[in-house]
Amino acid sequence: MAEAYIVELARTAGGRRNGRLSGWHPADLGGEVLNALVERSGVDPETIEDVIVGCVTQSGEQSFAFGRNMVLASNLPESVPAVTIDRQCGSSQQALQFAAQAVLSGTQDIVIAAGGESMTRVPMFSNFMLHAKAGLGTSPFSGRIKQRFGVKDFSQFIGAQMMAEKFGFDRETLDRYALESHRRAAAAVQSGAFEREIVPIPIDGPNGPEMHVQDEGIRFDASLEAIGSVKLLQEGGVISAANASQICDGASAALVVSEKALKEQNLTPLARIHSFSVTAGDPVIMLEEPIPATARVLKTAGMKIDDIDLYEVNEAFASVPLAWLKATGADPKKLNVNGGAIALGHPLGATGTKLMATLVHGLIARGKRYGLQTMCEGGGMANAMIVEALG
Repeated sequence: MAEAYIVELARTAGGRRNGRLSGWHPADLGGEVLNALVERSGVDPETIEDVIVGCVTQSGEQSFAFGRNMVLASNLPESVPAVTIDRQCGSSQQALQFAAQAVLSGTQDIVIAAGGESMTRVPMFSNFMLHAKAGLGTSPFSGRIKQRFGVKDFSQFIGAQMMAEKFGFDRETLDRYALESHRRAAAAVQSGAFEREIVPIPIDGPNGPEMHVQDEGIRFDASLEAIGSVKLLQEGGVISAANASQICDGASAALVVSEKALKEQNLTPLARIHSFSVTAGDPVIMLEEPIPATARVLKTAGMKIDDIDLYEVNEAFASVPLAWLKATGADPKKLNVNGGAIALGHPLGATGTKLMATLVHGLIARGKRYGLQTMCEGGGMANAMIVEALG
C-alpha cells in the first residue's frame, strides 16, 4: 500500500501587522522557507516535482502565480514548477492534502506543500475591495448566492458570533480561552518548543541587523482584564479582536515524499500522513465545519477522538475551537497545547502547514503518536488531517 511521509516542516515566526516581517516581499519570505526546507531535509532539489502553495489574498505582491514566484525567489532550480491554490484559511492544509494525494496516487514522489501571506503588504479582502473602489464589478457573492441563503452578505465575524450563540459561550468564556492561548504560547517560547520548526529571518532591528525567531503577537503579560477591555466587534455581541486570531505575516512549508523517495535519497521521515478529509456546509455560520470534517476523517481512519494524542484546531475565533471541543467531546488538555492563532497569529494561506509543523514537532517532543488538525474556512468548508509521528 502506498504511503505519504512528511520529511520536513518549516515556518517563519509570525510577524504582526506593520511589524518585524513587514519589510519582506511575500515571495521572498516564502523563498526563505523553501530554502530552509530543502537544506534541513537533505532532499535533492532537482528531484522536487511540484510546489503547491496556499494563499488567500492573491492580489498585489501575491498575484501572478504567487507560488511560482516563491520558487523563483528561492534557491530551487527553475525547473521546479509551482501552483497557487485558495481554500481560504485552509489553503496550505489543502496544499498538504493535494501533495499527499499526488504521492499516494503514485504519480509523483516528491512534492512541497507551502503557504505564504503578508497581511501587511497585501491586506485581507484587498483582492476584491480595490476592485470595488475602482468601480470594477460588485462582490464575490452574486445576487443569486445571496438570495439562495437569504443574506445581504457573508461574514466570518457574524459567523463567529453565531457560533458563540449556538453553543452557549459568553464573553468571559471566550476571553478566558484567549488568555490561555497566550499563556500556552508564552510557555512554549520559554521552553524552546518552537525552535526546531522556525526559520530565522534576517531583519533590520532597532539596533541594527538581527534575526526574527519569535512569534511577535504573543502577549507575555496577558491578563483577563486587558483582554476584556477590548471593544466588541458588534454591540451586544461577544466577539472582540482580543478573542480572535491576530493579523499576521508569515510563510510555511512541508516536504511530502513517497517510500521510494525515502529509500533512494536516504531521507528520514518525521510523520506519516494517515488520513484526511474535506467537507462543506452552511456558508452563513461558516465556521462550524471542522466538526463534521473531524467526524469524517475519524471514520475514514477507523479511529475515535480519544485515540488522538494532540489536536490543532485553528483559532480563527475562540468560539471555533470551543465549539469543536463541545461537539466532539475531545480532551481540552490535548488542544492547541502550544497556543494558537489568538496568540501566535493567523497568516491565512500559510496557517495550514504552519500548524502542521507545530503539531508534528509537538507529538515528537512528547513521545506521542497521533495528531489531528482541522481548520474552518470561508464559504463554510473545512479540512481535517490525521498524522502519525515517526520521529
